[in-house]
Amino acid sequence: MKFQMIHENYNVADLDRSMQFYEKALGLKECRRKNAQDGSFIIVYLKNEESDFELELTWLRDMDRPYNLGDCEFHLAFRVDDYDAAYALHKEMGCICFENPSMGIYFIQDPDGYWLEIIPIR
Repeated sequence: MKFQMIHENYNVADLDRSMQFYEKALGLKECRRKNAQDGSFIIVYLKNEESDFELELTWLRDMDRPYNLGDCEFHLAFRVDDYDAAYALHKEMGCICFENPSMGIYFIQDPDGYWLEIIPIR
């Protein structure tokens, strides 16, 4: 048996805000969406040309509080070809939440508190 990772889901409070963040911070754009007939949810899949892997953003109409991410010990990692330019962009956006210079990586945080690791090509 062969398993291929195809997507990761993050539930978000403000779909438009999250989509804008992911496009600006990571170059991810909508490739398709699903709207519930009753308006109870919207699912948007984001991707870029670098991979077939997708980030699934789910907005739930009836969610009335911020999502509890626990200790946020999980994350999605992105390898970037121009680490310095990415770092400058994320610094300007104010979304860097943790840096580990000894490992040569840093993390950014999306509007809902999800952490995303940024790794240079090595």
